Amino acid sequence: MNEAEAKSDLIAIDDVSDKLSEIIDWAISFKHGGDFNFDFKPLEGMSIGSIYEKPSTRTRVSFEVGVSRLGGQPLTLLSNDIQLGKSESIADTAAVLSRFLDGITYRCFDHADVVELAKHATVPVINALSDLHHPCQAAADLMTIVEHGDRVNGHIAWVGDGNNVFHDLLLAGVTLGHDVRYATPVGFEPDESVMSRAHDIAARTGAIILGSNDPVEAVRDAGVIYTDIFVSMGEEHIEGKTDAFEGFQINEELVAHADPDYLFMHCLPAHRGEEVTDAIIDSSNSVVFDQAENRMWAQMSLLTYLCNNDAWHAYRELE
Repeated sequence: MNEAEAKSDLIAIDDVSDKLSEIIDWAISFKHGGDFNFDFKPLEGMSIGSIYEKPSTRTRVSFEVGVSRLGGQPLTLLSNDIQLGKSESIADTAAVLSRFLDGITYRCFDHADVVELAKHATVPVINALSDLHHPCQAAADLMTIVEHGDRVNGHIAWVGDGNNVFHDLLLAGVTLGHDVRYATPVGFEPDESVMSRAHDIAARTGAIILGSNDPVEAVRDAGVIYTDIFVSMGEEHIEGKTDAFEGFQINEELVAHADPDYLFMHCLPAHRGEEVTDAIIDSSNSVVFDQAENRMWAQMSLLTYLCNNDAWHAYRELE
């Protein structure tokens, strides 16, 4: 991307809804492209900075390795490494980092902060997780579903908190035409503004969205069952939250209502014995480690799409 071009950001997965299918296909093609891809370096000469307010195994490793594989230089900035939001405003930090970097990823608590960073940065900004959205996870999730598409015979079912992971899974799922059913405890339903956007997308793609507070209703005849931890990082202070999720565990009794060849998905890390049993996460239905690996490949496609769009478009011709 040069200064004359308008930059694009990824704040939520519907920011790339018109290209999501192609972004996923590109990632799958690159993943299975063999030795040729070692010579394809669309981020050569570029530096990509990753800011972390929250620690993460998968996010940090997948971005650092992915940027390196694309020929770029990854730079990791932990919360104590910079003055973001402390002695320097987000706007000023964005302006400064834009002078050094060709792209910024930001894993934060408050969604408004990544919106503010993107507003003032002159280079592409990728939301690597906020309290409202997790678009990189959703890209990896749908990539995994597409890769295992011959096994998916039924809708995507979400059981658990109506959280950031679910928001972008829903937006991505209906974008690609998947029906989505979800079950959350009373009081833990998804954000209304996100639901409104999802219904608008579903109206265009023909996908059906059904929500309830009954896990059995959500998973009945499902082709994909997805859950997440009940208490996310930063929510440990919420008393009694775990108690609200009684009956929402993914176990053998619950999955018996799904299609026998269902995919089990989890964004990890998992709290085994809480939201999912060992028997499910370690079963042949589980694709959780495919998901984890696909974070890197999906992000590589997104990084190339946002930071070197010409190379992203040219890749299929070069292959």
